[in-house]
Amino acid sequence: MRLVIAKGLPDQISRLWRFAMVRCADRALADDLVQATCVRALERAAQFIPGSRLDNWLFAILDSIWRNVRRSQGVRNGNGLIDVAEAGLASGDADEETRLQLVDVVRLIAALPEGQRSVLLLVCIEGLSYEETAQALAIPVGTVMSRLSSARSRMRIASGA
Repeated sequence: MRLVIAKGLPDQISRLWRFAMVRCADRALADDLVQATCVRALERAAQFIPGSRLDNWLFAILDSIWRNVRRSQGVRNGNGLIDVAEAGLASGDADEETRLQLVDVVRLIAALPEGQRSVLLLVCIEGLSYEETAQALAIPVGTVMSRLSSARSRMRIASGA
């Protein structure tokens, strides 16, 4: 099973890094989270269920590591802004208007509470289903739906739409 994980990891690194950046808004910490996720995934390869989605399993590992970091070090989040290009949300050739719009969206997302921000990223950006997001974050599907609804509502109000 370890070989399956090792072969699948390279394809997931950018998604893991994007998720880590949205979680912590710190490039160095995001790098550490992704590295720790990869190490833990390889160490616990036997826990991966064949036929299940590797990305969901990796998101769950990263989320668990992030919660542990926050608990043990008291890391606080929510006020930092993520560079749109750094977060992997726009390609290097995106026009200036697109970049400015994405900067506004990133600011709105950064202002959300962490739980809403995580759900929004996994459902709307990573394309996970509600069930997959619930599994990755170890929360009920109803909580995913509630947080997503709240996040969308807060963003609508904050954007003046």
